[in-house]
Amino acid sequence: MSKARLLRGALGVAGFLILGELVIRFGISEDLLFPAPSAILYEAVFQPADPDFLAGVGTTVTNWMVGLLVATAIAVPLGVLLGALPPVERVVRPLLEFLRPIPSVAIIPLAILLISVDEMMKISVIVYAAVWPILINTVYGMQDVDPLAKESLRSFGFGPLAVLTRVSLPSAAPFVMTGVRIAAGTALVLAVSAELMAGGADGIGVYVNVASSGNRVDLMMAATLWAGVLGLLVNMLLLTGERRLFRWHQVRTGASES
Repeated sequence: MSKARLLRGALGVAGFLILGELVIRFGISEDLLFPAPSAILYEAVFQPADPDFLAGVGTTVTNWMVGLLVATAIAVPLGVLLGALPPVERVVRPLLEFLRPIPSVAIIPLAILLISVDEMMKISVIVYAAVWPILINTVYGMQDVDPLAKESLRSFGFGPLAVLTRVSLPSAAPFVMTGVRIAAGTALVLAVSAELMAGGADGIGVYVNVASSGNRVDLMMAATLWAGVLGLLVNMLLLTGERRLFRWHQVRTGASES
């Protein structure tokens, strides 16, 4: 991300916060309970010193990371298999297209009924949500492999396994990484949503529920802000890694870093 783009984003956020502050303090009825951005930011600054909040962040991040890792371990091999075997992909495609559009949040009540262990239930819904972006991107990546490169390797006597490891997987890797980056954001949404709906001992969603029961909207919004910051940081980290590891792919596709 270029410095100019980062600056434009920062100015946009600052402008939004200033506008929200003015509207809430001077343009809306005093009966409104929603806090001004300055009050939310004030609580957000001191929230990392709250042991309950830190414990909640630790639980959410742990579930999030475990769910994302499990989803990657499931989706990448399955995507490679489907991408490498078009007849199998055509048979499985109707099932995938049926399951994929189902909103992941909608399966949380079902998961609560079917899975009695709290942490396992939450990780399961995270896995379900995160599998699809990784799986679909892996399949597309395998299908995007240059057939001439594969035929060239075969002409030198290399077998299917060598073609897969030397050509197909490296070529599909940028697509897989993009799928993981997209899935990371989805997984965070499901991690917090599961905590909001199912409760539990710790978690950002649990913290928000407790703050809501005490009518502390400022704490609720501050925790939500930190969840957004966490997601943004992970996305930026993955995006930076993607660009550095697969610079050759950007040159090939004409992608710009500006």
